Amino acid sequence: MAYEAHHRYARISARKVRPLADLIRGKFADDALDILRYQPQRGARMLEKVIKSALANAEDRRAPNLGDLMVVDVQVDAGPMFKRMRPHARGMASIIKKRMSHIHVALE
Repeated sequence: MAYEAHHRYARISARKVRPLADLIRGKFADDALDILRYQPQRGARMLEKVIKSALANAEDRRAPNLGDLMVVDVQVDAGPMFKRMRPHARGMASIIKKRMSHIHVALE
């Protein structure tokens, strides 16, 4: 039985979080938290919170052994974007895309 947690509309680009997700996929949940704790990226903090939430969901649903839970699935998908205009030369403007992402973690 999989225990899941989601962080939707995270204010970080998906391509900044995906390398961190690749680091922890297939590891035990405790090891994944240890790996992320020493990563300097801001996305590591977000992934940590989602894994802790999935562990809390497992505890709430009375998982038989919390120490043996593995990170079986980590998905970081692109979410919606805020679009902002920035003035450019000669009266033109360029679009700045403030990207969001959806982070999904499943433990089993």
